[in-house]
Amino acid sequence: MSTDGQASGERASGGPERNGPDTAALIEARFGVAPHFAQHAPPTETVATMLRHRICRRFTDEPVDEATLERLLAAALSTPAKSDLQQVAIIVVDDPERRGRIADLIPDMPWIRSCARFLLFCGDGRRIRRICELHGIEFGNDHLDAVLNPAVDAALHLSSFVWAAESMGLGTCPISVVRNHIDAVSEICELPDLVFPISGLCIGHRGDTGHQVLRLPPALTVHRDRYDDAAFVDELDGYDRRRDAVFSIPPDRQQYRERFGTADFYGWSLDKARQVSATERADLAAFLRRKGFRLD
Repeated sequence: MSTDGQASGERASGGPERNGPDTAALIEARFGVAPHFAQHAPPTETVATMLRHRICRRFTDEPVDEATLERLLAAALSTPAKSDLQQVAIIVVDDPERRGRIADLIPDMPWIRSCARFLLFCGDGRRIRRICELHGIEFGNDHLDAVLNPAVDAALHLSSFVWAAESMGLGTCPISVVRNHIDAVSEICELPDLVFPISGLCIGHRGDTGHQVLRLPPALTVHRDRYDDAAFVDELDGYDRRRDAVFSIPPDRQQYRERFGTADFYGWSLDKARQVSATERADLAAFLRRKGFRLD
């Protein structure tokens, strides 16, 4: 089983495919399991780009020029938005001092400093309220959904930007850890009330090929007509073992060994269970309230 995707123009068997990359081979490389359809249906260029996605945490010093950035922003801002409210704000952090302050908050992610451009995707609940004020109309949705809507808008736009960038041969790395420092990041980028960070995004030219991460199988994440996780244990074990066969986490990288010890078999699920055992972002609700949101 290959884990690095098939090169364009190859079949799963290694032979040429004149009609482009083999969808089935790309899907098997992504999930570690073969799909249930004919083997040689070529995907669209967009689908192939998404299936080939690889982690990027090393960037060259080649710049991403303003024209390229503007095209990517235009593509991202073409994303569907909830009720056409368009509640996203994107901060292009070009000032080295500001970017350096964000990088200093997250020293174990040096790619924040080394990437060509760094963006901050934010949920924007401010703009629609200003529009209401402009027209003398009361904003009638001051409750939890007024947080969810801009948060979803920002996440959708971030995703669109990622695929647009990768279609142009650029690498990207979302940085959700900015929410671990949400007050400081908001201050650095001077976010007003009712605007809040969702994720940073590193953009640049790849410094290496990265690696492709096996994803959970659709059997665990896709449900037909109703939610059904009856096969959860077996499917999860299969995923853990497929992923371990590709990349086995060494003992010195097992999380919180001082609390849990060293496991003989340390799969993805145990790693993630340990990861979420530590409380993060417990002050998020208080931050959003300080920013003017009601969470009722």
